[in-house]
Amino acid sequence: MNKNKLNRRDFIKTSLTAALAVNSLSCESLFKKKNVYDSKGLPTRILGKTGIKVPLIVIGGGSRFCNVTDPEKSMEILTHALDNGLYYWDTAHSYVYNGVVAEKRYGLILKDRRDEVFLSTKFGERTYDGAMRQFEESLKRLQTDHVDLLQIHLITSLEDVDKIGAENGALKALIKLKQEKATRFIGFSGHLSAEAMAEAARRYDFDTMLIALNHYSDGKENFEKKAIPEAAKKNMGILVMKVIRPKETVPDINTDDLIHYALNLEHVSAAVIGTDGMDVLKKNIQLLKNFKPMSAQKMQQMTSHLKPFFESKSLEWMNPGYTDGIPV
Repeated sequence: MNKNKLNRRDFIKTSLTAALAVNSLSCESLFKKKNVYDSKGLPTRILGKTGIKVPLIVIGGGSRFCNVTDPEKSMEILTHALDNGLYYWDTAHSYVYNGVVAEKRYGLILKDRRDEVFLSTKFGERTYDGAMRQFEESLKRLQTDHVDLLQIHLITSLEDVDKIGAENGALKALIKLKQEKATRFIGFSGHLSAEAMAEAARRYDFDTMLIALNHYSDGKENFEKKAIPEAAKKNMGILVMKVIRPKETVPDINTDDLIHYALNLEHVSAAVIGTDGMDVLKKNIQLLKNFKPMSAQKMQQMTSHLKPFFESKSLEWMNPGYTDGIPV
């Protein structure tokens, strides 16, 4: 065996040892220590079969978060979010924009407050070795030895569903990492094919699904009607994203209404919202403090108002080939 090639069987042991050296904790105490999630009175929901209570809004670490180029300002956002009840943070290995690596920004806070955060990240590789490599890089960036939810990033097609489940596919890595307690739960994300998302939910034993809302092409990719019910049948935790994107193409639509609409959809546990400033963060915290169910009439009005967005073909992130980040 090439000595320069990482022995994947020893990967978890190695990363645990490194993290323990940094944090001066024993392996036994690390996994027995209880997480301290505090919503500060904000409403929570159970994330499907994980059994974990999560806030209705998740801090998203994608392009919007990476627009905050000053690390001090991004640390301020994350600290304020955690201090005010938004303890679920989502990111990905590929979230790199403007020279900002989202996972590294998260790590600046996580190194001191890891037990307070429900942490989720994603990898884009489709092979076992590739997935292990990216996850190892993510742990180093995040300054931790484990995550709470690890997801396969951006499932795009039925062929992609086949690929992740192959003998040496990414799903094998997810299962091993869960067995080794490097992640508590496993899931997948996507926003291009409702058919593929539904099939992934049916075929494999995932804990969660992160799915885009409010868009489809010619009525063929209705994620809300085609994919979410399949995940719900298996009691998966269902997370939604890109819920405020209609404001880019639909005149006079209210961002708060879009978030309320998403959070009132059946089976949805929480919405991942990109956070690029303190003003956005404080507004979303206040929204949750005042959160009330949306009436059926208002939901129907929103559906009608969103029709131009449903039929849009001009949005970059709806097109094949979009990677949702720049791999490094």
